Amino acid sequence: MRETPQVTAARIEVERRRAELIDTARELQLRLQPKTLASEAWEKAKMKGADLAEDAVDAVTSRPVAVGGVAAAVAMFLAREPIKDAAVKIYDAMTSNKETKSPRPALTRSKPPARPKPVKRPAPRRARKTENAQ
Repeated sequence: MRETPQVTAARIEVERRRAELIDTARELQLRLQPKTLASEAWEKAKMKGADLAEDAVDAVTSRPVAVGGVAAAVAMFLAREPIKDAAVKIYDAMTSNKETKSPRPALTRSKPPARPKPVKRPAPRRARKTENAQ
Protein backbone atom coordinates (compact mmCIF):
# COMPACT_ATOMS: atom_id res chain seq x y z
CA MET A 1 0.00 0.00 0.00
CA ARG A 2 1.51 3.29 -1.11
CA GLU A 3 1.11 6.53 0.73
CA THR A 4 -0.44 9.44 -0.99
CA PRO A 5 1.65 12.55 -1.53
CA GLN A 6 -0.41 14.44 1.07
CA VAL A 7 0.31 11.81 3.75
CA THR A 8 4.01 11.85 2.89
CA ALA A 9 4.06 15.65 3.06
CA ALA A 10 2.25 15.53 6.43
CA ARG A 11 4.81 13.02 7.82
CA ILE A 12 7.67 15.26 6.66
CA GLU A 13 6.01 18.30 8.28
CA VAL A 14 5.52 16.37 11.56
CA GLU A 15 9.19 15.35 11.63
CA ARG A 16 10.28 18.93 10.92
CA ARG A 17 8.07 20.30 13.71
CA ARG A 18 9.26 17.59 16.11
CA ALA A 19 12.90 18.56 15.40
CA GLU A 20 12.05 22.24 16.04
CA LEU A 21 10.35 21.32 19.31
CA ILE A 22 13.37 19.29 20.47
CA ASP A 23 15.72 22.16 19.58
CA THR A 24 13.51 24.58 21.55
CA ALA A 25 13.49 22.23 24.55
CA ARG A 26 17.31 21.98 24.49
CA GLU A 27 17.62 25.75 24.28
CA LEU A 28 15.26 26.15 27.24
CA GLN A 29 17.27 23.63 29.26
CA LEU A 30 20.42 25.65 28.63
CA ARG A 31 18.71 28.93 29.53
CA LEU A 32 17.20 27.56 32.74
CA GLN A 33 20.39 26.06 34.16
CA PRO A 34 21.28 27.69 37.50
CA LYS A 35 24.72 28.66 36.23
CA THR A 36 23.22 30.46 33.24
CA LEU A 37 20.55 32.17 35.35
CA ALA A 38 23.16 33.34 37.88
CA SER A 39 25.42 34.62 35.11
CA GLU A 40 22.59 36.59 33.51
CA ALA A 41 21.52 38.04 36.87
CA TRP A 42 25.11 39.10 37.59
CA GLU A 43 25.40 40.80 34.20
CA LYS A 44 22.10 42.65 34.71
CA ALA A 45 23.20 43.77 38.19
CA LYS A 46 26.50 45.08 36.81
CA MET A 47 24.70 46.98 34.09
CA LYS A 48 22.24 48.48 36.58
CA GLY A 49 25.10 49.45 38.93
CA ALA A 50 26.97 51.11 36.09
CA ASP A 51 23.83 53.03 35.11
CA LEU A 52 23.29 54.19 38.69
CA ALA A 53 26.93 55.29 38.96
CA GLU A 54 26.64 57.27 35.74
CA ASP A 55 23.46 58.94 36.98
CA ALA A 56 25.15 59.81 40.28
CA VAL A 57 28.14 61.35 38.50
CA ASP A 58 25.81 63.36 36.27
CA ALA A 59 23.85 64.59 39.32
CA VAL A 60 27.05 65.64 41.12
CA THR A 61 28.43 67.49 38.13
CA SER A 62 25.15 69.29 37.45
CA ARG A 63 24.43 70.29 41.12
CA PRO A 64 27.65 70.26 43.16
CA VAL A 65 26.33 72.61 45.88
CA ALA A 66 23.22 70.55 46.54
CA VAL A 67 25.22 67.31 46.65
CA GLY A 68 27.73 68.92 49.00
CA GLY A 69 24.91 70.00 51.31
CA VAL A 70 23.44 66.50 51.35
CA ALA A 71 26.87 64.98 52.02
CA ALA A 72 27.44 67.42 54.89
CA ALA A 73 24.03 66.60 56.37
CA VAL A 74 24.73 62.87 56.22
CA ALA A 75 28.17 63.36 57.77
CA MET A 76 26.70 65.45 60.60
CA PHE A 77 24.02 62.82 61.21
CA LEU A 78 26.60 60.04 61.40
CA ALA A 79 28.90 62.08 63.68
CA ARG A 80 26.16 63.56 65.90
CA GLU A 81 27.48 62.13 69.20
CA PRO A 82 31.07 63.42 68.82
CA ILE A 83 29.75 66.78 67.63
CA LYS A 84 27.39 66.99 70.63
CA ASP A 85 30.20 66.09 73.03
CA ALA A 86 32.51 68.71 71.51
CA ALA A 87 29.79 71.37 71.73
CA VAL A 88 29.16 70.55 75.40
CA LYS A 89 32.89 70.76 76.17
CA ILE A 90 33.19 74.10 74.39
CA TYR A 91 30.13 75.48 76.19
CA ASP A 92 31.43 74.25 79.56
CA ALA A 93 34.83 75.80 78.89
CA MET A 94 33.29 79.14 77.95
CA THR A 95 30.86 79.35 80.86
CA SER A 96 32.90 77.82 83.67
CA ASN A 97 34.46 79.87 86.47
CA LYS A 98 38.05 78.66 86.77
CA GLU A 99 38.46 79.68 90.44
CA THR A 100 35.48 77.72 91.73
CA LYS A 101 35.80 74.52 89.74
CA SER A 102 38.66 72.11 89.88
CA PRO A 103 38.93 69.58 87.10
CA ARG A 104 38.31 66.00 88.13
CA PRO A 105 40.05 63.13 86.44
CA ALA A 106 37.70 61.39 84.04
CA LEU A 107 37.98 57.92 85.56
CA THR A 108 37.55 58.74 89.27
CA ARG A 109 34.33 58.23 91.16
CA SER A 110 32.62 61.01 93.04
CA LYS A 111 32.54 58.94 96.25
CA PRO A 112 34.25 55.68 97.12
CA PRO A 113 32.26 52.48 96.93
CA ALA A 114 30.55 51.37 100.16
CA ARG A 115 32.32 48.69 102.15
CA PRO A 116 30.40 45.53 102.85
CA LYS A 117 28.97 45.23 106.34
CA PRO A 118 30.55 42.60 108.59
CA VAL A 119 28.49 39.51 109.19
CA LYS A 120 27.76 38.77 112.88
CA ARG A 121 28.40 35.19 113.81
CA PRO A 122 27.26 33.58 117.04
CA ALA A 123 29.94 32.99 119.66
CA PRO A 124 31.08 29.39 119.97
CA ARG A 125 29.52 27.45 122.86
CA ARG A 126 31.70 26.48 125.74
CA ALA A 127 31.35 23.24 127.50
CA ARG A 128 29.69 23.52 130.93
CA LYS A 129 31.44 22.33 133.92
CA THR A 130 29.47 19.98 136.04
CA GLU A 131 29.76 19.71 139.80
CA ASN A 132 31.09 16.17 139.61
CA ALA A 133 33.95 17.12 137.37
CA GLN A 134 35.46 19.53 139.93
